[in-house]
Amino acid sequence: MKKSIIPLVVLSLIRSMAWSQEIGPYPQGIEHVIVVGVDGMSPDGIRTASTPNMHKLIATGSVKWNVRTVLPSISGPNWASMIMGAGIEAHGTTDNDWGRADYTLPPIVMGEENIFPTIFGWIRRNRPEAEIGAVYQWDGFGKLFEKKSVNYDENRPDEISTGNTFAHYILNKKPVFGFMHLDHVDDAGHDVGHGTPGYYRAVTRADSIIGLVMEAIKKAGIENNTLLIITADHGGVGFGHGGATPEEAEIAMILHGKGVKKGYKIQQQVYTYDLAATIAFALKIIPPYVWTGRPIKPAFEGFSEPSNLYLGKTILLSPKIYPWKYLFQKAGGLYIDSNATVRMETLADNAITRFTLDGSIPEISSPAYTGPFPLSSSTIVTARSFDAKGNASYPVTAYYRLTNSKQGPRVHFYYYAGKEWNHLPAFSTLIPLHEWNAYEFQLKREIIIPWLEKGNDVFGVLGESYLKVDSMGKYRFYTQTDDGSKLFVDDHLVVDNDGGHGVIEKSGEIELTKGYHKIRLEFFNGGGGFWMDAFYKGPGVPKQIIPADKLFKSPLNSISGHN
Repeated sequence: MKKSIIPLVVLSLIRSMAWSQEIGPYPQGIEHVIVVGVDGMSPDGIRTASTPNMHKLIATGSVKWNVRTVLPSISGPNWASMIMGAGIEAHGTTDNDWGRADYTLPPIVMGEENIFPTIFGWIRRNRPEAEIGAVYQWDGFGKLFEKKSVNYDENRPDEISTGNTFAHYILNKKPVFGFMHLDHVDDAGHDVGHGTPGYYRAVTRADSIIGLVMEAIKKAGIENNTLLIITADHGGVGFGHGGATPEEAEIAMILHGKGVKKGYKIQQQVYTYDLAATIAFALKIIPPYVWTGRPIKPAFEGFSEPSNLYLGKTILLSPKIYPWKYLFQKAGGLYIDSNATVRMETLADNAITRFTLDGSIPEISSPAYTGPFPLSSSTIVTARSFDAKGNASYPVTAYYRLTNSKQGPRVHFYYYAGKEWNHLPAFSTLIPLHEWNAYEFQLKREIIIPWLEKGNDVFGVLGESYLKVDSMGKYRFYTQTDDGSKLFVDDHLVVDNDGGHGVIEKSGEIELTKGYHKIRLEFFNGGGGFWMDAFYKGPGVPKQIIPADKLFKSPLNSISGHN
């Protein structure tokens, strides 16, 4: 027995020395690490919803508001990256359907239970007597860690029972490492849309459950030696996620508790796969070499930001232009027989918002926003915030489309019921069930939803109109759709965005003469949420939603002044 113990002790000392040489001293006094992961919770969700518990943790702890996810920005790859300390290229969890015997990319290192080493298994390897547990709402999380590494493994059907079970576990077992996964915020994003009142209510429920966990830590008597981490796997846009936009691929991470700086904003760049390394760092465990994540050391007292940290230009919070975007709908809007009023809000501290009205990106010399102003014609408003140091935000754009009702709606739509479609059907072989007119190439959910068959939300739409082109030249058209679409000009296919997918944009070009050109947009929804937008740009025309004042029922209806 002694012969087997001594080498392990020596090996542990060697590992500790190597780790100390590599990263320096550890934070002191942390004996427990509790992680709460909220699926689909965006930074906007935390900022906008009623989240008193998370805001308390931020005020008395450390926060990183723009943690970058791995791509695609979906659950499986990101939860795997968080607990496996590396990206997809290392662990091989490429999608939500990944299975231990069903994958295309094997892990670069295959550890216990034939999966890439996770923080669960690594703590067990280094702390054989540690209490380790996981309670999770999404059953897919349960296949990502080594089952033999945990003392407690519980999958619950809803957020309330998940929170209560995890709080009870903390109170009774006082785990060295405990992980809770909540799935209901992601469900709300898919069901009612990100950034909607229903989505924010789901974030508020998550905050209440976090409060329950905080209370359990306190009642268990481990508050003074516990590190609590709040995190997420991705954000979202509209009814989905998976893309490479800040709304989808950035999350917030909050650290609070023993040894954590109070009211601190972390400067170091952070990725979702840095979570595992941070947990190991807090528990004084040397991570495996194959992990690529780095501990978030600056969050802890006594640790500075990296000496070689390069921040580049600071990206400020972008301003908002009202009416603000809703789901996939862009900021701005359609105004019929009325002018529009532009109102902006500067969100960055000590910054000035500047704007343009021609589709160009605002610069420091662009006009400053000082108050609401009216528009009397279709206009692209682009805004960007600047501070005294010259730092700037990403630009935001609002599309204001102004027209009159003399000619009435200009796009004629046909609705078709479908079943098990993965691509656009041949509409010429189908009989439309409904027809209606609209001012633009957009779908209103309140029109479509009542027509859907019970238990079947597969449908197709064909829209036709005439586009007025003021200058001859090369024009580029775009569709942003969920699911597939094709756009034709004068019966020529210009944009092929077919297939089943979330909202993605594709484009194509065509030479057009001055005058009126037939435009046809075909669209299908293969199931779930749906969206359709059409844009164009050309000579003297910056990229914009194809505006109602350039669309006509036919060239015969395009009487001057009646647009």
